[in-house]
Amino acid sequence: MCTNIATTTRITGCAKTAGGWSAVSEATLGYDHASHLWTEHAVRIDFTGTDRTAVELDLASARALRDRLGEVIEQAEASGVE
Repeated sequence: MCTNIATTTRITGCAKTAGGWSAVSEATLGYDHASHLWTEHAVRIDFTGTDRTAVELDLASARALRDRLGEVIEQAEASGVE
């Protein structure tokens, strides 16, 4: 079953691709059928800009990434460095 869960946000960053580093300006996040992961559904993160870089994660990995990302953001904000 398709979930049709998806959202897009503007971002500023870079992604490492086979051709080297390239700018990314948008991220599409969703949860739907996996294309390459061995699970039925996956959290999908698609970064677009100069090139395209995509990631598919199972739910446990997506949760772990969310939690660690939250910790890094909190530490960065507490450091006072921007």
